[in-house]
Formats: sequence, structure tokens, C-alpha cells
Amino acid sequence: MIYKIADISDIDATLKLHKKYQIDTIKEEDKKDGFVTTSFSKEELKELIAQKGLFVAKEGNDVKAYVMSASWEFWSKWPMFAYMADNLLDFKYKNELVTAKNSYQYGPICIDKSVRGSDVLENIFKLAATNMAKRYDFLVTFVNQINPRSYRAHTKKLGLDIVCEFDYNNNKYWELCLDIREL
Repeated sequence: MIYKIADISDIDATLKLHKKYQIDTIKEEDKKDGFVTTSFSKEELKELIAQKGLFVAKEGNDVKAYVMSASWEFWSKWPMFAYMADNLLDFKYKNELVTAKNSYQYGPICIDKSVRGSDVLENIFKLAATNMAKRYDFLVTFVNQINPRSYRAHTKKLGLDIVCEFDYNNNKYWELCLDIREL
């Protein structure tokens, strides 16, 4: 497995993996094992790549996992992320104020079921967080409460802390945070 910051040549393979696990296109029987909710275009991935915010794990030409990480400004075009930036930031985490300037939105993350349970999650997470730590102090993300696999992965395997629960668009979420300077 090769872990790297994505480039333009990774877009199609990333979108292929994304479509496989996106809530609108995932097989019903696979939903219980995790899903992603946000849709992305090639143009949006190009913008994310330009900001060095897309990280991939590749096996040959196939993207087996990805992590998206970017500023709140990048994410502001999606209502859910704008809501988080406007209503859920400026909180204290480990006695420090977490703001839109010193934090970034981590995720979505997607891992093909063929490599789940291996060390892919930890490896791609570390690659993304280490690179983002050059620009930010804190990682902030959210997990839909109907996605227990993602919750366990982020709290048990990766050590993210729940900072609050919130409702958005008739769904319940956990907001999580991590001081990435500690990695």
C-alpha cells in the first residue's frame, strides 16, 4: 500500500471509491459498515488537491482509502460544514480555544471494505494529520450517530474526543476534536 498526498491523476480512482460508499449510491447491506454523506465533483477534488488536502492509500491504480482535510473556508460551500463553522466552533478543548483559524475540518474518510480491519485507517490518518499539523493545531470532525463503525474507529482507534452532540437536517451527530500537535 502506498500512502501519499493526492495529485490530479488520483481523482477518478478517488471518485470511484467514493461512489461505492456514498450514502446515495452505497449498497443497502453495506450501510451498516459505514458510509459518507457528501458528494464531490472533479472540480471540487481539484481544488482540494491544490490545497494539499486529499490523502490517498493506493494499491496499484486503485485508491483503497482517502481522507479529505481542509480549511473551514473550503468547506463553507456545503451547508453542513458552514453550520459547524458558524455554530460549533469557538469552544475550549484541553483548555485551548478552538477556532476556524486554528482548526480544520477532517473528513470525510473512506476505506474500502477489502482493507478494513488492517492498519490502513491509522496510516492514512497519520499521514493526513501530520501534514495538516503544519498549518493547524486542531482537527475537528463530526460523525452521524447512525454510523457506529465510524464512531468506534475515530474514538477507540484514533483517540478523538467527543466535544458535543448536535442535530442537523433531522440527523444527530457527534462533534469530535483532536490536538494534532500531539501526534
